[in-house]
Amino acid sequence: MKIYTKTGDQVTIGTSSLYNGERRQKDDEIFEALGTTDELTSNIGMAIEFLEDDAHWGPYLVDRLTTIQCLLQDIGSNIATPRQQSSESRLNRTAFDMVHVNKLEEWIDEMDTELPRLTQFILPSGGKASASLHIARSVCRRAERHVQPLSRAQICDDSVLIFLNRLSDFLFTAARWIAHKQGKQEKIYKKPSVPIV
Repeated sequence: MKIYTKTGDQVTIGTSSLYNGERRQKDDEIFEALGTTDELTSNIGMAIEFLEDDAHWGPYLVDRLTTIQCLLQDIGSNIATPRQQSSESRLNRTAFDMVHVNKLEEWIDEMDTELPRLTQFILPSGGKASASLHIARSVCRRAERHVQPLSRAQICDDSVLIFLNRLSDFLFTAARWIAHKQGKQEKIYKKPSVPIV
């Protein structure tokens, strides 16, 4: 099967197809959301590669992050199937269950019990794995902002938006957790004492 489809050429140039067969402009808000969740998955993949280097603590997060990558694929299917313009069978096939949100919360709580209390703002740091998880967290926040109007318009399930919100919390906690386990120092925000010139 070829990577290129040519379906965006000719009279439909600049358009792409959703899961329900509907064609929309490639800069449509749905494709903005899909593109950002894809970017998020790629950044999580980079974090996984750094975590693979840690045979002791890495597997705990790698297993969870790989599951999250699969769930982001499911989220993409949900976003690409507008809830009010799709058949019932497609809606059922692409529904996103709140149980995934509950699982994220469980994972966050597990890690949080092992972390020192946060009393200051921290900067993205704490080693390569931790810093890469902070990048993924930032992309996740952007994905959430792109999905917000889709949820409001009932294009996607509300559970998708809630999941992305919790996922950014998970990624933040995971970044702190791996830095703590690896004995890496997190940089603390300090207000500069003199003007920067």
